[in-house]
Amino acid sequence: MRVPATSRATRWGLAAVLCAGLFAVLTVLVAARHGSPYAVDEGVHHWSVRHRPAVAVALARGVTATGTGPFPYLCAVTAGLVAGWGRGARGRLLTAAGALGFLVLAQGVRYAVLNGVARPRPPVAEWETHASGFSFPSGHTATSALVAGLLAWAVWRAASPAAARLWWALFACWAVAVGLTRVYLGVHWPTDVLGGWLYALTWLAGAMAVVVGIEPRPEATSGR
Repeated sequence: MRVPATSRATRWGLAAVLCAGLFAVLTVLVAARHGSPYAVDEGVHHWSVRHRPAVAVALARGVTATGTGPFPYLCAVTAGLVAGWGRGARGRLLTAAGALGFLVLAQGVRYAVLNGVARPRPPVAEWETHASGFSFPSGHTATSALVAGLLAWAVWRAASPAAARLWWALFACWAVAVGLTRVYLGVHWPTDVLGGWLYALTWLAGAMAVVVGIEPRPEATSGR
């Protein structure tokens, strides 16, 4: 039996509230220590520093590079174009603009949180890649998770359920991998990455609550 759109929208809304609450708690915990790392932060960081063969570092640098620069924004536009398939040229452009605008807005708010918390990064001497700015929440982590969510939304709109589930798994693995490389390369504490994931999930769940409530997935697509 198909779940009513209003019920699914409510579930997404509750998920957004839960993620936002967890992110708020984590932000308070980080700010309460003035950015000082917790024991779990230091433990994982020190393990990463001690386990960095050259091949693993090179691979991590390649993965982490996909979480910044023009690539995520190109992916957001692509997601919008795919999600807008069948709506005509104007409709597809509007959907692409909406996806890009969503990412830009989320990034803008993230920068406000980043500078408000002003958490220092791990020691520079232990970095294995370039980084700048404050540490919490992780920008690469949040950006890749937001883009993975946009791409998942696109295939939800355009692909069959079986194909969509496969793509969702791939997008999720990519976003998780980017977040983990930030810790492995020494430029973020683990709680920065956790904060990035919670931040992105808050925005994605909230957006899905709106999308599902306003425009449910077309029957023709979901029945493939």
